[in-house]
Amino acid sequence: MARDGFDLFIIGAGSGGVRAARMAGQRGLRVAVAESAALGGTCVNLGCIPKKLYSFASHYGEAFEQARGFGWSHETPSFDWSVLKANRAREISRLNGIYGDLMTSAGVTLLRGHARIVGANAVEVNGVVHAAERIVVATGGWPLPPAVPGGELAISSNEIFDLPEFPERLVVVGGGYIACEFASIFNGLGARVTQLYRGEQILRGFDREVRDFVAAEMKRTGVDIRVEASVRSLAKTDRGTIRVALADGSELEAETVLYAAGRAPRTAGLGLEALGVALAPNGAVVVDDAYRSNVAGIYAIGDVIDRVQLTPVALAEAMALVDSFFGQGGRRVDYMHIPTAVFTHPNVGTIGLSEQDARARFEKITVYRTDFKPLRHTLSGSSERTLMKLVVDAANDRVVGLHMVGADAGETIQGFAVAMKAGATKAVFDATLGIHPTVAEEFVTMRTATVAS
Repeated sequence: MARDGFDLFIIGAGSGGVRAARMAGQRGLRVAVAESAALGGTCVNLGCIPKKLYSFASHYGEAFEQARGFGWSHETPSFDWSVLKANRAREISRLNGIYGDLMTSAGVTLLRGHARIVGANAVEVNGVVHAAERIVVATGGWPLPPAVPGGELAISSNEIFDLPEFPERLVVVGGGYIACEFASIFNGLGARVTQLYRGEQILRGFDREVRDFVAAEMKRTGVDIRVEASVRSLAKTDRGTIRVALADGSELEAETVLYAAGRAPRTAGLGLEALGVALAPNGAVVVDDAYRSNVAGIYAIGDVIDRVQLTPVALAEAMALVDSFFGQGGRRVDYMHIPTAVFTHPNVGTIGLSEQDARARFEKITVYRTDFKPLRHTLSGSSERTLMKLVVDAANDRVVGLHMVGADAGETIQGFAVAMKAGATKAVFDATLGIHPTVAEEFVTMRTATVAS
């Protein structure tokens, strides 16, 4: 059975899909979005938003202790996991409603159900086939399951937010964003956390000094980080806990094991293979610079193309794609200047090239760095330190990398990302007055190079 067609049909109501739908709908076009799960995708429901809320929660424990140094006295507070879960769920439900309202106000048709592409210009949802001039796949990604015996005993980041009971002990497997963030979060909430990573240091791909610094800070707060550690198997014990056997013969025991060792694009069951749409070995839709697949009329954006798995990137890709369809076609996504943050304790914020990548790309670089105890901690009693680092192309004085490990690093980096995007040089940084006393002023007051090569 066929119905009237759409100018644009989007599969997936996550960040990228909703942004594309709204932009097209606001232009008066006929737009449909198909979604079988909660609106907002991973970011709103199982990623950025709930994770950041839990990160906020996890800081309060140390904040209560640090307040004593500023004259505040209080009884030792207690943490109620059920209250945090309930409050988070209520906020996520509110956001789901907002996403629905945004699409409705833009005139977008929302179809609830699993979508399957049955032709280059046809999508089936709940047994109804809809014609579409253009189809956009924006189905995001999904956690990879553990490939070890007993792997079914582990949970993924999808389930971590709603554990029935707060774990006394948590084993986190992985060394990327998600693993490091949840290791920090649950450590801050009071669990005994062991993080296992098979590589030589966590946060592969980040600046080496940043990786070493944040690992040391996480260990200082109590996270037991074990690198070059591979899991051999998981097994249930008589006590109802999980035994984690490692490749080196050692064992761990915990109430909960979180596997955060990667995510894969969600393309299964969409009908792409039958149409001959090219997929990468991990299932990602292969697209060109205009987000076109090899089949005319089918496009893809966001995590499902596995280019840069960040919400702001999916939003930017959505806007560029819709502009190419129905606008001037002038929007482009700059994959070179992408600011990002990792909500560990302390946070990591970064934009541009690591020192290692800059050294490989440019003939000569200059590095400026500092690490120090922030003013706040001169009274708080905390030994936490902050790292700040600039990487400069010596040939033209342009700042090509900016990195920070410290409180609210993401908030600090966002402003400097504008300067980086504008091509600011070190001379421009030096000529900018700092705001005193702040941590951020260090980025405009570093004068002595620590590395020039």
